[in-house]
Amino acid sequence: QLQLVESGGGMAQAGGSLRLSCAASGRIYVRFGMAWFRQAPGNRRDFVAAIGWNGNSPLYGDSVKGRFTISRNSAKNTMDLQMNNLTPDDTGTYYCAAKESGVGYGDWEYNYWGQGTQVTVSA
Repeated sequence: QLQLVESGGGMAQAGGSLRLSCAASGRIYVRFGMAWFRQAPGNRRDFVAAIGWNGNSPLYGDSVKGRFTISRNSAKNTMDLQMNNLTPDDTGTYYCAAKESGVGYGDWEYNYWGQGTQVTVSA
């Protein structure tokens, strides 16, 4: 089974930056897609960004376009999310997710999930 472990996160002030990482291990699918979702308390889990197996044509949620950058190292089976110009609305638990092939915007499309890492942005 594919296993995902997030790292990074923490606290930042508005306008600051943080970087998240996700490492995949276990059963690695050749063309598996990876994504980030986030969830604030009391809210649904929202799509943040996704990237395919070759790193081309990443997808971004509207609220993070131009501020966040997703990247992937397929040789190491890792994925990063560089978050710049953070705002308090970016606060939440960030989850790494993976699916066996392709990428998509819906959390229901992803079969594998990490435990999540907390990001807190203060005004």
